[in-house]
Amino acid sequence: MVIDRLLQERQAAGLPIRVGLYGAGFMAKGIVNQIVHSVPGMVLSVICNRNVDKARTAFEQAGVIAAVVDTGHALSEAIASGTAAVTDDPALLYECDELDCLVDATGAVEYGAHISLAAIAHGRDMVTMNAELDGTVGPLLKKKADAAGAIFTACDGDQPGVQMNLFRFVRSIGLTPLMCGNIKGLQDPYRTPTTQAGFAAKWGQDPHMVTSFADGTKISFEQAIVANGTGMSILKRGMTGHDHRGHVDELTKVYDIDALKAVGGAVDYVVGAQPGPGVYVLATHDDPKQRHYLNLYKLGEGPLYSFYTPYHLCHFEVPLSVARVVLLRDAVLQPLCGPLVEVVATAKRDLQAGETIDALGGYLTYGQCERADVTAGEAPAADGRGRGLRAQARHRQGHRADLRRCRTAAGPVDRPPAR
Repeated sequence: MVIDRLLQERQAAGLPIRVGLYGAGFMAKGIVNQIVHSVPGMVLSVICNRNVDKARTAFEQAGVIAAVVDTGHALSEAIASGTAAVTDDPALLYECDELDCLVDATGAVEYGAHISLAAIAHGRDMVTMNAELDGTVGPLLKKKADAAGAIFTACDGDQPGVQMNLFRFVRSIGLTPLMCGNIKGLQDPYRTPTTQAGFAAKWGQDPHMVTSFADGTKISFEQAIVANGTGMSILKRGMTGHDHRGHVDELTKVYDIDALKAVGGAVDYVVGAQPGPGVYVLATHDDPKQRHYLNLYKLGEGPLYSFYTPYHLCHFEVPLSVARVVLLRDAVLQPLCGPLVEVVATAKRDLQAGETIDALGGYLTYGQCERADVTAGEAPAADGRGRGLRAQARHRQGHRADLRRCRTAAGPVDRPPAR
């Protein structure tokens, strides 16, 4: 824990980190409240939302009165005077030199792409809660950010960031992670905004967003970006998704270690495991002396060892991501290279010709993880015909080469010799 001390130093010096936030929904409101009341050394300077009244409400719920600004000059003056600001103009944030970091809490893929690209073009760091965007074009945004000297990263608190933190810890003490997993309480691909309306109303959330959690779309995007950030793959389309009501430690006996090694490590999820909700990493150790110590320390005899974090605290931890980026230039989770795992749309029911596919978390489709070489190999050509088996074989060969490059960047992975 170095971040808390560094933030205290910024507070004492009167130089707080100045943050611009996109979005004023359920999660954004939590971020506002957290920064305003619980993060010394950081100030939320401005919220951009298409509905300015919602942005003002987000500040007001945290006890802050905000001024509406519509020019860059007005925003700069507000920041200089310590006045909170709201706007509906996204450009005011990414063009503002006084802001140290931007946060995307919108969950909107197209809007998130526009603001992220513009932020990167202006050399602005972006902490994103937008896993859907990251799982779609994250590798491209990462490459552009690197070229611009900026950081584009996922965040602490959300399950992908928590998994990556645990992955880094496990690897740092000498083990080889072979599984990064997410603990879920429910997985039903046929949930819709109608079935989830009551839950959404109870917690003040959007029914489509809640549906994307329940039908597996959200976890597919989350695990895709974990795979892309660790160099791991999946065991099958949609992941395994074991239903396991016991303790997460028991998963060391559920997974086939040879299957995990064969793909160089995999991402997955489990339904109902305890303690939940949280994340887990399963890892191996080659050194028999260290395996003896791990057994002494109650992690068992192996060959898989279980590590887990029994919670993920979403908006509570997002400011820590901002501090890591601004103060340490440390990204939470980024793609290592090109996409290794993507998300494909799967129909919830028979679709009729002429139907328009609705949004994520809707009535017609849900998302499933799939290897990027498979999605490329199965994509239709411009004339509407498939690429063919020979092209798919080339994509698989390219995927294996991509895995080798990514895993070199991620560190050594215990796997059998190439077939």
